Amino acid sequence: MTAVGHHPLRVVVTLSAAEAQPWMDLFRHALPNAEVERREPGQPAHEAEPTADYVVLAEPCRTVFDAQRTPKAVFTASAGVGHLLRLPNLPRDVPVSRLEDAGMAQPMARYVLAAALRFLLRLDTYASQQRAGRWEQHEPRTPAAVRVAVLGLGVIGGAIARALAAQGFAVRGYAASPKSIAGIDCFAGRDQLAACLDGVDFLVSALPLTPATTALLDARMLGLLADGAHVVNVGRGATLVEADLMTLLDSGKLAGATLDVFAPEPLASAHPFWSHPRVNVTPHVAGLTVPEDAVAQIATKIAMLERGEPVTGLVDWTRGY
Repeated sequence: MTAVGHHPLRVVVTLSAAEAQPWMDLFRHALPNAEVERREPGQPAHEAEPTADYVVLAEPCRTVFDAQRTPKAVFTASAGVGHLLRLPNLPRDVPVSRLEDAGMAQPMARYVLAAALRFLLRLDTYASQQRAGRWEQHEPRTPAAVRVAVLGLGVIGGAIARALAAQGFAVRGYAASPKSIAGIDCFAGRDQLAACLDGVDFLVSALPLTPATTALLDARMLGLLADGAHVVNVGRGATLVEADLMTLLDSGKLAGATLDVFAPEPLASAHPFWSHPRVNVTPHVAGLTVPEDAVAQIATKIAMLERGEPVTGLVDWTRGY
């Protein structure tokens, strides 16, 4: 694969030395005829820096576009692109492509399914009773009796919704634009969000972070859930108003929360989520990127762009994802 004029393609990957492997070996193997170079995040730009055909942000970097002003396309090694779109020096006329899955969908579906089964079986309730030394049995319930809502129905959210439906849960789904998924009662647009949330027992947010989703899950929206509902966030931390969630947990309106993402990260050691008896915290591990899958997807798209073919996963600047 070579650029016009038979000059080798040049691909710049923003990666710290500590994270360079296995990423750099994978990129060089997937793009054998390209010059693949690592750029240290935060490295100052200099005038002599060669121009790259493609830039891959494997780690956030605020300086790369000071040097690289005219790449053919920019790729992120993540499904989220908020950190990239906020860069003031990102060229606005350059296509930006996000990861569409890269092996994350099925692990995230399993993570949510585990939380849903824990809720179904009241395992958090029994764990609390164990700490109190109290023997008390509760009525069993079936998955069909649990009303679930999945917010965000892209590749990942869709996989989560299907996994829950396959277990027999009564699943609703919400997206910014209309979707159709077998076995899922789909809602679309901000005006249908309240109807989607109304009376839900188990809420899953797989939403991207955009201006429209920032602080979307506030006291008013969370208050629409059924008494004793459980909230799961595997999307982006800033879509959820943490203080409002805490208030609803402390009041007993909500029974619990399983949180894998936060704003900011890492979660501060003094944050009350760590010690809250109704909150399960995990350190953004629900959907870790699989390097082999991510590199294969990016390399395939670079090859397609070089052949003049369209690629999927391009970011819509107006929507923010």
